[in-house]
Amino acid sequence: MGYISAMVGRGRNDPTRSLGGVGIAQYKSAKDDSSQRTRLNQGIRAREVRVIDPDGNQLGILAIREALAAASEFGLDLVEVSPTANPPVCKIMDYGRFKYEQTKKQQEAKKKQTTFQVKEIKVRPKTGDHDLQTKLGHIRKFLERKDKVKVTVMFRGREIALSNRGRELLEQIAQEMEGLAIVEQLPKFEGRTMMMVLAPK
Repeated sequence: MGYISAMVGRGRNDPTRSLGGVGIAQYKSAKDDSSQRTRLNQGIRAREVRVIDPDGNQLGILAIREALAAASEFGLDLVEVSPTANPPVCKIMDYGRFKYEQTKKQQEAKKKQTTFQVKEIKVRPKTGDHDLQTKLGHIRKFLERKDKVKVTVMFRGREIALSNRGRELLEQIAQEMEGLAIVEQLPKFEGRTMMMVLAPK
């Protein structure tokens, strides 16, 4: 009789009748919570489902009671994996372990996501070598932390005439950071400032 246990000598009050002869003590049930996204076990509402066993083999289309009994004989859960199919597709699996593995995968994927901030470093066209080296150290630190860096040359008053010096300064900074960064945005004017953006390699 396949996965369905025979109901022999069971009375009307036997609580296993509703599960096609499968003992409740051996059956792992779930509350019928309509808000849960994944239906499993008694929460599955379809009258019949297409069932896949734990090894990926097709068991065919079974009445829901038969599908639940099959899952119980494996000691596992019946999980609705494709609710929009006709009939819905269910797989026999350890749902607790499945959820654990899914959560673990999501956590690992989250760790691999690159998060960064855009830091800004301001210099003047007449910034001296000592101050420039200090600012290069800050830029290097930000890039090593995988942050982007917006380098801004600020011109005040007549310093706007030193735009060529500002461009040379930005090009020098880009060259100094060549091993750590790429120039994501080339030097350009924004009002009385000239800026470029460095992104970590």
